[in-house]
Formats: sequence, structure tokens, C-alpha cells
Amino acid sequence: MIRLDQVTKQHGSQILFLEASMGVFKGEKIGLVGPNGSGKSTIFRMITGQEETDGGQVAVDRGVTIGYFSQDVGEMAGRSVLEETMAGAGEVADAAHKLHAIEDAMADPERADELEAMIDAYGHAQSRFEELDGYVLEARAQEILAGLGFAPEVVSQDVAKLSGGWKMRVALAKILLLSPDALLLDEPTNHLDIESILWLENFLRQFEGAIVMTSHDREFINRLVTKIVEIDSGELTTFTGNYDFYEQQRAQRELQQQAQYQRQQSMLAKEEAFIARFKARASHAAQVQSRVKKLEKIERVEPPRTRKVIEFDFRAPPRLGEDVAKVTAVSKRYGKRDIYKDFDLLIRRGERWCVMGINGAGKSTLLKLIAGASQPDTGSVTLGPSVSMGYFSQHAMELLDANMTAIEVLQMRFSYANLGTLRTLAGAFGFSGDDTEKKCSVLSGGEKARLVLAAMLFDPPNFLVLDEPTNHLDMASKETLLKALARFEGAMLFVSHDRQFLRELSTRVLELTAEGPRTYGGGYREYVEQSGQEAPGVR
Repeated sequence: MIRLDQVTKQHGSQILFLEASMGVFKGEKIGLVGPNGSGKSTIFRMITGQEETDGGQVAVDRGVTIGYFSQDVGEMAGRSVLEETMAGAGEVADAAHKLHAIEDAMADPERADELEAMIDAYGHAQSRFEELDGYVLEARAQEILAGLGFAPEVVSQDVAKLSGGWKMRVALAKILLLSPDALLLDEPTNHLDIESILWLENFLRQFEGAIVMTSHDREFINRLVTKIVEIDSGELTTFTGNYDFYEQQRAQRELQQQAQYQRQQSMLAKEEAFIARFKARASHAAQVQSRVKKLEKIERVEPPRTRKVIEFDFRAPPRLGEDVAKVTAVSKRYGKRDIYKDFDLLIRRGERWCVMGINGAGKSTLLKLIAGASQPDTGSVTLGPSVSMGYFSQHAMELLDANMTAIEVLQMRFSYANLGTLRTLAGAFGFSGDDTEKKCSVLSGGEKARLVLAAMLFDPPNFLVLDEPTNHLDMASKETLLKALARFEGAMLFVSHDRQFLRELSTRVLELTAEGPRTYGGGYREYVEQSGQEAPGVR
């Protein structure tokens, strides 16, 4: 369906691809992996014709339709969420917009004198909408929007009122509704909660066309893909299997290449030693010349390219008392809606609580109450006498000084630490070389999150309250964070949509339901076993 043949592509002085090739066949589900900046999004743009190659060619079979979801969703305004989702469907979308506009006009009492004409227009519009199977498409759009977490009352609202994250969901819904022959998905799980991720996973599993995707969600990509294409130093290498199997294959290939490289180096050293020893002796001239020619013809084995992972030895937090945080008879209401009513919770030393619940259940509200960022209407929240707290939220990233560089933020926070130590810390969280000199004003969401987490964990408090700490993080940054938190000796309360994160860190689960909170004695693994679901309301 799609082929990249001997493609070369350069951005400025950076060579992204050098005579690289890959193929996408009908029904394949491919994961595209590589470091940030390696060219994953460039491949999508070359396939869709948004970028040209510098050499080689990109070929798409005649008649193949492509749906491309990227992180750049553009402007959205002037339509309802439902109409925007259907906007890519051609005439049927125009018919739907006309139908809904007449419905709104008919409901306007000031236009009552036009009612007869509007009823006639509505009949014609409805007839055309039915001819185009509009009601079938609209029902499917409603289903996709519901799967991506849109409440029924939001679907009819102006899309312009949505936040950037929710507009991303609309853009994704739009692509899924088109049902093209091939889907190109660039980080489709960004901005999705766990319930929506699970729905999307099931949707894509049943999708009959080809899929090429990037994702920082290891569990998501593992469950879907059957092939991995790795971008590394300008080359495209294809591995059969999911992400876990790719990592095993890659590690095995590196070991084999290292062994081959060492064997050749040993042989070359012996040959070069012979040449150096006997090059001045006339009696050995022929042998020396023969070996020199032999070395000139040998194809040199390159040492394996290993990705540098910087480890950082994080300090142990101060010792905690037995009771870390106590929530007693707390009630909290927003408008007419009770979020909590007479709610009790006790967090003890060494416990790692993850909080589960559908959108609006009160997950972030609980974290704010315990962190002191919000106050209960009634009841109390108390911390143990020896507790020092670190609170991570999306708001924490907004507090970074826009005019300071990444390394200056760390230096200001930890003036007692030497520069080398802070650079190692920054490196462990993905800031290498000149990245440490970037001003906070130009950092991406992921870079800001990594910087805040690095500052929090360098000299850690003994109680961490984390609201979606893996948002925007790539796989390497998640692994670093996971390793740091796995060794963390304090208590933890967190919300996350990352199932690997939930599974490997949690020891207790609090599920917020319409009937009230439920607690589970084990971690996320036990929660799944006991509840029969991976997230509230998803079976």
C-alpha cells in the first residue's frame, strides 16, 4: 500500500534518512520508534505529501485513502463538536450542518412567521441527509465521541469552547470516522484518559486497514502492533513482533554485533602487530605486503550504536511516621454536584495509592485537597508531623520562570549542589548537551514536566502527590521516572493513565465510583483481577 524506497531526507545540517526503505501492507499494524527528533513525524508528512524527499521516493498505491492524525490540530470554531467530527465526510457533513441550522432556527420564537417555509426546507434537507446515510454516519460519530470521553451535553456545544486537549480528541474522532485504508497516528493517546485509551485500543484492534503509529504508551503499542520500524542514525530497520519483542531482538542484535566487532578488532590487532614487527625485514616483505592488502579489503564491522541512558542515584527521603495523611469526613461540592460526602481515607507509611475513576469522579480534586491546593467544604485533611510533601500537577509547569534556562532552574533550587551533579541530574531526565541551556519559555510540555520532576526528586520529600506525571513524557523519560519512583522509600498518592506505571508502582487502589469510594488491598494488578476491569466502567 505504502512504500519508502531509498529515501534520503535532511533538515538543515541534520541527516534524518539516508537511503532508507520500509513498506506498509494491507492490514498491518506498525509501530514507528526512535529518539525524539529522529524523524518519525517527518515520515508521516512525506507519506501525506506535506514534505518532499531529498532523494528516493515515497509511493502510495492508487486509490488508497490515508487518514493522518497529528498533534497540530489547527483552528476549530463555528461548528458543534459533532459537526466538526463529521466535517471531513464531504457532502453529508454539509447536509448535517444545514439540517441542524434549520432545527435551531425553528426553535427561535422570533422567527415564528418563517415556520412554514422552514418546515418545507427542513423536509428537503432531511431527505437529502437520509439519502447520504447521514443518520448512520451521525450515530457512528456519536459512538466514537462517546468512546473518546465526550459527555452527551458537550457534543452539541461549539467546538471553540473546548480546551486544546479536547480539541485533539475531536481531531482524532474526525480521522477515525473517515475509516480510511491506512491510518497514520502520531501520538494518539496524548491527552486521553485510561478509559478512552482502552476504547481506542479496542477500536484500532478491530480496524481492518493498515496502521502506522507512534506512541509513548508502552502497553498501548504492545497490544496493537505486529511490526516495529526503528529509526536509528538515518536507517530504517524492521522488526517483526510487538515493542517488548523488538527490545529483546535489538538487545540480541547489539550483543551479536559487539561480539563480531571484538573478534574483528582482535584479528586486526594481530595482523597489524605482524606488519609492524616485520615491515623492515626484506625476508618478510611479501608476507607483509599480502597482509596489508588483506586489511585494505576487509569490510570493517562498526561497534553497535547503544543509546546512552544516564542513571542518577536519587537520595533517600527523610523517614516518615506511621500516619502520612488522614482525610476525615470530607465533603466537597462544585455547584450542585457532590464530589465527596463524608469521605474518609488514611495513607500510611510505605503505601503507594493510585486513584482510579472516570472523568469528573474527583481524582484531581482529592490530590488538591491533600496537597492543600483546595479546601474541603466540611471535614478535615491532616498530614503527619514528619511529612514533607512534593506535589506535581500540570499547574506546576506553569510556575517555571520563562526567562531562566533549565540548568538555572536547578541551580536556583539546589544552590548547594555542584554543576556537574546537576548536569547529570538533567541528563537523567533527557536534557543533554545544549538542551540544558534552553529557556523555559521554549521548552515543550514534556521538557517542562521532566524539569519539574527532576527538581522534585533530586532531594525528595517523603510524600509524593502526583497528578498525571507521565503526560507528555516519552518512553525513555518514563523509564527514568519509573526507576526513580520504584526506589522511592516514602509514601505516594498518584493519578495516572499509564498502565505500566500503575502496575509497577501501586500497592493500594482507591476507586471513586458513583456509589462511593472503594479501596482494594493490593495494587493495580489485584484491582484488575478483583474488579474484572482495567479502568472504571471498562470491561
